[in-house]
Amino acid sequence: MSETTLLNLRDYLFGTLTESNMLWLAKQLLEHVKTEEKHLKPYTIEEIDIMLNEAEADFETGNYLTNEEVFNKNK
Repeated sequence: MSETTLLNLRDYLFGTLTESNMLWLAKQLLEHVKTEEKHLKPYTIEEIDIMLNEAEADFETGNYLTNEEVFNKNK
């Protein structure tokens, strides 16, 4: 979402919600962000190594798409 769209949404909510509604919404948004962050975890070196090995094996066997194939796939 663009910054302009977000600013318009914010301004709309400022004009629509009561102070207690805004506080409730702020708490809900913060809780949602905290929950989402918990689901994100960085890859381990071992996981990255496995992905690289799989990609190298695919490349060696010709199991890949060229740039042209990727860009023409949706046409």
